[in-house]
Amino acid sequence: MADEVTGELKQKIIDYLKTVSKAKNREVAKEIGADKHIVDKAIAELSKEGVIEYIYLGASFIKLKDA
Repeated sequence: MADEVTGELKQKIIDYLKTVSKAKNREVAKEIGADKHIVDKAIAELSKEGVIEYIYLGASFIKLKDA
């Protein structure tokens, strides 16, 4: 996969997060079949855009902001 964040990748992450209440970055990468490094970058961008948020429950998780 290319080493840059695409709109398609971001949409896959959002679609996956709609199916769960929260997830770890590596779980998202595994479920959508993408490299964790690029998924980390996409998640950071989605967080800056206000689409997702980080939550800390003894470990770091992400979730959709409106979920």
